[in-house]
Amino acid sequence: MPQPVPPPAPQPTIPRPDPIPEGLKIGAGFAGRVIIIAAALALVGLLVYEFSEIVIPLLIGLILSALLLPLESWFRRHHVPKWISIVLALLVVFGVIVGLGLLVTQQVISELPALSKQITTALKSAESLLATHPFGLTEAKIDGYVKDATTYLQKNASSIGAGAAAAGSSAIHVLEGVFIVFFVTLFALIDGRRIWNFVVRMFPRRASGRINAAGDAGWRTLTSFIRVQLIVAATDAVGIGIGAFALGVPLAVPIAVVVFFGAFVPVVGAIVGGIAAVGIALVFNGWVHALIMLGIVLLVQQLESHVLHPLLTGSAVKVHPLGIVLGVIAGSSVAGVAGAFFAVPFIATVNSMIVAAYHHDPDEITGAGHDPDPKAKERRTPRKE
Repeated sequence: MPQPVPPPAPQPTIPRPDPIPEGLKIGAGFAGRVIIIAAALALVGLLVYEFSEIVIPLLIGLILSALLLPLESWFRRHHVPKWISIVLALLVVFGVIVGLGLLVTQQVISELPALSKQITTALKSAESLLATHPFGLTEAKIDGYVKDATTYLQKNASSIGAGAAAAGSSAIHVLEGVFIVFFVTLFALIDGRRIWNFVVRMFPRRASGRINAAGDAGWRTLTSFIRVQLIVAATDAVGIGIGAFALGVPLAVPIAVVVFFGAFVPVVGAIVGGIAAVGIALVFNGWVHALIMLGIVLLVQQLESHVLHPLLTGSAVKVHPLGIVLGVIAGSSVAGVAGAFFAVPFIATVNSMIVAAYHHDPDEITGAGHDPDPKAKERRTPRKE
């Protein structure tokens, strides 16, 4: 009986080589993730822009609360009740702002007669300078420009009225923003920790430890940054204000106030404050005093950059100067003055949060690194007989 012929053994299939190189796969994976992250950031930026009337007052309130928290904590350490310490901190800041405003107003009123004479003299000098070559702006040409401007205003009165109405609407939004700033600051001081715990509970439980560590690091960085900027701003204002007073430059106190508030916008604020000081000295005291004022401004700025900032900042706020400049430019191009103001604290805070989250102990995420009950481990571990 013939034996059945066994079927032929299946030939092993040889895998065809993948035509896509491995490096291209890795690059495509990275590119896809970068595109997704960029799209998410763009969506967040769009939402922030659409709700800027809420977001900007919210950020201002957070910065004010970071500024007031050390003062409120100082009152608490001296056995002042919480509510009273918060009210006292708010009153101190409000009193400082009102005092600066009254001081500026008083100096402007007291120097107004002398300023009017100096302004008249400066305008005459400017007219004579503009009438010479190469400007050639004679009095007849200036009168013609004034008539053209008047005609333009008359023809566009309706659009100017619409602009005034829009300005009135903007004033209403400013008042709304002031209320948001006040309540955000108040509730951040009263119940900031509980609000943050509520935000953390919105994320998965396993990530709560990492998010908490990032939030604590970001808040410490923000408070350190505001404290440093406050001291630097006060130093700049005092130094430039004393220099202007010593040179006999009018409006020395307003110059110091402008420098103080301008210093809260890194790089750009210092430049604007210095230009204001030198410009006033040039108009009212001449080019010699203006050059001396310029030297004082540069000296104060150098002391700030090379002495105060390294001494006060230390390792609390790690932002490279190039990052500061690029951040301020990017912020101002996206959101104007508000963007320039928030750029550096935002970069510093986010940087510290990312670093803290990256270096966070993974055991602390699930609570394995910390057991509040020392005997709980013994109860969980079976005893060996």
